[in-house]
Amino acid sequence: MRLLVLGGTRFVGRAVAEEALARGWQVTVFHRGPGNEPRGTVPVHGDRLAAGGLGNLVEHGEWDAVVDTWAGPPWAVREAARLLAGRVGSYVYVSSRFVYAWPRRAEGPALVDGCAGEGEVDYPRAKRGGEMAAVESFGERAVLVRAGLILGPREDVGRLPWWLARMDRGGVVLAPGPPETPLRYIDARDLARWILGAVESGTGGAHDLMCDAGHATVGELLAACVQATGSGARLCWLPPEQVLAAGIEPWSELPVWLPPGDMHDFMYGASVVDRIPADLRCRPLAETVLDTWSWLQAQSGRPPERCDGLPVGLDPAVGLDPAKEAACLRAAFCAGAAHRPVARRGTVAEGPP
Repeated sequence: MRLLVLGGTRFVGRAVAEEALARGWQVTVFHRGPGNEPRGTVPVHGDRLAAGGLGNLVEHGEWDAVVDTWAGPPWAVREAARLLAGRVGSYVYVSSRFVYAWPRRAEGPALVDGCAGEGEVDYPRAKRGGEMAAVESFGERAVLVRAGLILGPREDVGRLPWWLARMDRGGVVLAPGPPETPLRYIDARDLARWILGAVESGTGGAHDLMCDAGHATVGELLAACVQATGSGARLCWLPPEQVLAAGIEPWSELPVWLPPGDMHDFMYGASVVDRIPADLRCRPLAETVLDTWSWLQAQSGRPPERCDGLPVGLDPAVGLDPAKEAACLRAAFCAGAAHRPVARRGTVAEGPP
C-alpha cells in the first residue's frame, strides 16, 4: 500500500506513519521540514498555507490513501483534497467529536455549522469544515474519523504529560473526584491502527473513535500515573464542588477531568457515541500511561518542544499552578472531616499538607 500523510512528524500523524511502516507500506510524509520525519518515509516539503505550497506533491505520483490531521482553516483541506482527488484512492480526515453540537439534542446528535472554504474559525467549526472539504472532493471515498480525547506517546497538547510530571514531583496531589468518574479516550496508536485497517478494507463514511464506556475511570488514570512514575505521590480526592469552588477550571487546569454534568456526558457518557466501529481495539489504560512516561523519560528529562516553541507538558494553558493547588488542598482540609476524601480502590486518600 502507498500512503501519503499530510504532516506525519507529530503525534497522530506520526503514529499513522509509523504504523504504516511497520506494515511494510510505502509512506510519503508532507510537511514544512526539514527533518524530523520517521525513518523510512519519503519526505516531501511544502507549506500548505502558502500559494502553490502543495505543488511538490504533484511530482510524487499517486497513493492508495491520504491521511490528513489538519486542524486549521478548512480551506487548506479543500485545496489538498482538490489537488489529490485524481491521485489518491481515499481521503482520511482525522476530525473530532467536537463537530457534534452541544448540548446534545433529544432527537439525536446534530453537527455544528461549517464551511469548506472558511479561514480561521474556532476548533469545532474548523474540523467540521475540514470534513465537508474532504467529502466535497472524495464523496464516499472520504473517511471522517471523529476521535475523542487522544492520548499516548508524543502527545503535544500536554494533558497526560502534565499529570505524569505532577505525579513525578511527588507529595500530596489534588485528585478531582469522584474517582469512579468514567473516562473515554483513544490511544493515538490504536487510532492509527484502525485508520489503516479502514484504508485496507475500503471503509468510508463517518466514525466515532474512542474506547467503550467502562474502559477507564479518572481514578484509574491517576493511579496509573503514580505507578508509572514510581514517585510515591499521594492522591487527595476532593468532591467536584470543592474543586470548582476553588476557581479551578476543569479540562484546562486539571487536564482530562470534567465534573459530572452535561459536558462530561457529552465527552464521556455511555450513550453519546453512535458510530463506534465494532473492529476498534483499545489497549489497556496502564499501557498508554506507562508508554507515555517512557517516551517522556527518553527526552533527556525534558519534554520536546512543540511547533509553537512551548515544551510539551509545560504549556501554561494546561495544568494547575502549584500555589493554587496547595491553597485548594489547605481549604479542603480546614473544611472538616465531612469533606475529607475517602479512600477508593486503586487510589490513596490523604489529608492536605
